[in-house]
Amino acid sequence: MANLTGKKILLGITGSIAAYKAAFLVRLLIKSGAEVQALMTKAGAEFISPLTLSTLTKRPVHTDIIAGESWNNHVEMGLWADAMVVAPLTASSLAKMAQGISDNIITATYLSARCPVFFAPAMDLDMWCHPATRENVRRLQSYGNLLIPVGHGELASGLVGEGRMAEPEEIVAHLHHFWEKQQSLAGRKVLITAGPTYEPIDPVRFVGNRSSGKMGVALADAAARRGAEVTLVLGPSRLSPRDARVQVLPVQTAEEMLQAAEKAYPGADIGILAAAVADYRPREAAARKIKKTGDVLKLELIKNPDIAATLGQRKKTGQLLVGFALETDNELANAQSKLEKKNFDLIVLNSLQDQGAGFNYDTNKITIIGKGNKIRDFELKSKPAVAEDILDEVEVLLKNKPE
Repeated sequence: MANLTGKKILLGITGSIAAYKAAFLVRLLIKSGAEVQALMTKAGAEFISPLTLSTLTKRPVHTDIIAGESWNNHVEMGLWADAMVVAPLTASSLAKMAQGISDNIITATYLSARCPVFFAPAMDLDMWCHPATRENVRRLQSYGNLLIPVGHGELASGLVGEGRMAEPEEIVAHLHHFWEKQQSLAGRKVLITAGPTYEPIDPVRFVGNRSSGKMGVALADAAARRGAEVTLVLGPSRLSPRDARVQVLPVQTAEEMLQAAEKAYPGADIGILAAAVADYRPREAAARKIKKTGDVLKLELIKNPDIAATLGQRKKTGQLLVGFALETDNELANAQSKLEKKNFDLIVLNSLQDQGAGFNYDTNKITIIGKGNKIRDFELKSKPAVAEDILDEVEVLLKNKPE
């Protein structure tokens, strides 16, 4: 297991009985080589003494933005850290982070942090299962924050179930695993297509689809965090990668996306085709806005180029190509057929029959299919978490791929 030598960790502690575990967590982080700066809400300080934590961290513990006549610089701390860990995170503080309410030192620092943020919830069973809590967790994950799952066991209320904060050893293991991945794609070049394409009818109308680009952008950020050189060919989307290292090539139409992909793929080790490319486009786009002159408008559509098939035909030894299939009927059979026809190494299947999957959701539920009828199903997750699952499968293939 990799160590955390030299890593700067902000540890946020909110008002849960699980706050007593923070002392053990600090000891483990320091033992792994990390520097730790503890932040506490006033409620958190009711459960464990700031003096205990300052003694362990050898740093003053901040419990408010303003302390006496001094100002604790949450912006500076957010820039200092290599990671922020909020453990335990109560339902109240979870809601504040999800909504961007900065009324304490932890939430203010969270909103200023440019580093990865991990959160380890701690609450009673019914609070954890409440739809409002589940939505706040999904929202935090959709921002790219990393959930450390709750445990199952006896809770402070006496109930038994989910809601326990992960044990300190588990939290440290998550950090180790995260940084082990940081250079797992170093030296690799990755091409990703994302978003819809808009095929013009006239200067103001187009043929398109409801894709937001969330899945492809999440993949680009995840690949960049793993050290890859990422080129993102992005159709019309209001989104952009959080990681400044991602090279974004904005396009509008399927033909523009094909041209950009054809240029980038020969030098890439991995191609991930997450875009929802319009299958057809108008044969002719009017130069001026079409006026409403009758009850019927006839529009002749012609087939767009098949980007996936084109790149599949040009795939070289050592290259990987991953496709996506969004289906409503005969999902598995259609995806397996597409895998073979387009010469993919993997295909990621989404079904519109699954609630929370498909266009515009912050979540996705996927099945990854490989050659030889290798099938792996995943539960509903945030799209950043799904991106990690996809890249994990890609890395398994890379280890066994001939150069």
